[in-house]
Amino acid sequence: MVHETLSATNAVVTLDVGLPGIVWPWLVTINMWAKSIGTGVIFMLFFLLRKYPHDARDLRFPTTVVSIVFIHIFLLFTLADLHQPFRMWHIFFYPHWTSAITVGAWMATLFVGLLFLLAFFSFIKKDNAAFDRLLMWVTILAIPVTLYTAGLMSQCTARELWQMPTESAQMMLAALLAGSATMILLGGKQLSFEAKSTLGVVLGLSALFAFILYMAELIFGPMKAEEVGAVLAYIKGDGEYATLFWVGQWVAYLLPMLFVMLSRVGKSESILKLAALLALAGLWVVKHVWLMIPQLLPMS
Repeated sequence: MVHETLSATNAVVTLDVGLPGIVWPWLVTINMWAKSIGTGVIFMLFFLLRKYPHDARDLRFPTTVVSIVFIHIFLLFTLADLHQPFRMWHIFFYPHWTSAITVGAWMATLFVGLLFLLAFFSFIKKDNAAFDRLLMWVTILAIPVTLYTAGLMSQCTARELWQMPTESAQMMLAALLAGSATMILLGGKQLSFEAKSTLGVVLGLSALFAFILYMAELIFGPMKAEEVGAVLAYIKGDGEYATLFWVGQWVAYLLPMLFVMLSRVGKSESILKLAALLALAGLWVVKHVWLMIPQLLPMS
């Protein structure tokens, strides 16, 4: 909103007015969920090729395709959520490097380019040695691509709940959770039960640590700031998002942890696959609730 114009300098003074209502809708939830899968499978492929190289030898190309698909879903919904999507080229030709979305766009573009190069090495050239050398750099780049959304959220003014340290941990844990769950489902008969069981451990530990972080915010968050207490009221008691929050915690974290333990005791791949499916479905719910509740708090 223009407040006044200084005629001597032609400078325009504006007021920083909070936008009412939901600015980041479910499109951003899909954005974060797809990005977690797209980067997470790269983390897990890198891990499997070093711990179980014989089992994972035929997963190079399928995993790369999965990553390409979900990273493009992430980019598509990012573009759809922009207020001026047809001006997105400004990010590349007039970049502002203090903006997390600019840095993220450049990293994601480079990440996609390297993914296509991985597909070339695995499907056309069939050079596993070159693939594995490049995979190390793609895995390193996947870390900031995963974390950049945390930087974007932490730049939001008057959103005390979205703090960079906590959100960074949650983004990384989401990638490990989604990546291990997807690889369990993608592995099929190519991965041995031992390899899938190890992925189950990654899934279970990621769910445990993510659940601990959410409970820490829920219990101790109001001590940090009054705004956090007001935001968390939406998921406490009879809050608007209370039911959905606990559904997400059970489906994404608690039940997968339980099923991972049961699968290891009973050596059951079916139970492990169920844990993976629940984790992927629940992760969307968890991310959606955490994205929505700070935006419900009035800015005035």
